[in-house]
Amino acid sequence: MWNEFKAFIAKGNVFDMAIGVVMGSAFTAIVNSLVKDIITPGIGIILGNIDLSGYKVQLLGATFGIGNFVNAIISFLIISLVLFFVVKSLAAVEKSLAKKDAEEAIEKVTPPTKEELLLTEIRDLLKEQKQ
Repeated sequence: MWNEFKAFIAKGNVFDMAIGVVMGSAFTAIVNSLVKDIITPGIGIILGNIDLSGYKVQLLGATFGIGNFVNAIISFLIISLVLFFVVKSLAAVEKSLAKKDAEEAIEKVTPPTKEELLLTEIRDLLKEQKQ
């Protein structure tokens, strides 16, 4: 079982996944800062610095923090929008790079050798004779 575990850990996809988790955590901090420090204050300017976090509803002796919930929903929507634009931008860059790679691959196609040209000419002549 130990050898199987070592083989599992040594597979590249486990390391790729671990790197993805670490990068995702770092990217989350960036996006959260973007939302909290840049976008949310901008929305506050537009909406007159409305703070919903203090809005609470009491029902049957229980206090419901509706304002915090609404703030969480707004943050989620803003983060989702930012991520949408990031993913769209990355997809456009990736598509552009793939197109460039394809064009470079076409340019790298080597012209046929003299022997290949001669064989092609012989093949074409044989086809003409059969007709």
